[in-house]
Amino acid sequence: MAIEKTKLNRISWLLFAAFLVCAIVIGGTVACGTAEKDASSKEADEEGIIEFEGTVKAAVGKYIFVPEAGGFDIVVQGSLETEDTDDLEGKQVRGEGKVDEENPSVLIADTLETKDESGNWRNIFTRTEEVLLEDYVALDQREEFSPIGGLAYNKKDSWEGKDKAKIYGEFSDSEEGQKIIVFDPEENEELGSVIVDNISDFALFYMNKLELFEKYYFYVEIKDTVDWSIRRGTREMFHADIVFAGLF
Repeated sequence: MAIEKTKLNRISWLLFAAFLVCAIVIGGTVACGTAEKDASSKEADEEGIIEFEGTVKAAVGKYIFVPEAGGFDIVVQGSLETEDTDDLEGKQVRGEGKVDEENPSVLIADTLETKDESGNWRNIFTRTEEVLLEDYVALDQREEFSPIGGLAYNKKDSWEGKDKAKIYGEFSDSEEGQKIIVFDPEENEELGSVIVDNISDFALFYMNKLELFEKYYFYVEIKDTVDWSIRRGTREMFHADIVFAGLF
């Protein structure tokens, strides 16, 4: 009886954890609608200025994620005064910004402050540059990436001729290089691997947000096919650049 109770508690905890992470991670998809509604009301009350405060859970390049900010992907365009954006992870921040007109799940930071060890706030960023979202993959653009039917290392026709796809798998970074270990999303059967040539900052940002998950979908731009003489031994299918990652 104690064993059954332990299993039940474990299952309940896993379900709760999965739900919690989904609510955080899918800020660019499902939670985007909530962010849009929140932003609209704040625009009416504060003339477009949105204030946020919380702890940075993910930070890559110009992108930071603060769960308390309502699901927004916060963009910090420009250099910080004393540190890199990546160094903000785990720190308490506050700031002001405006919703990007073309991408309602993006909050453009105009100012940013961090709290020091004494509990005092210190300004570390004031935006002076125009915002460039060169690697951002918008919601409608993500729909251009579809799963590859019948994907297998010995079936190059399944991916050749395609420019974009989303692949379910697990990221691997070893001495052999960076790869996506590809799995069948339904059977959880390993199908082969994809050699990763490049990961955009935006993709790495979302991969960091998904760190509690071993497997998820990688949105990739397909490049060269691995020659059969190598592919049949390594099961490496093709080269690709990762541009986004998500649970769906």
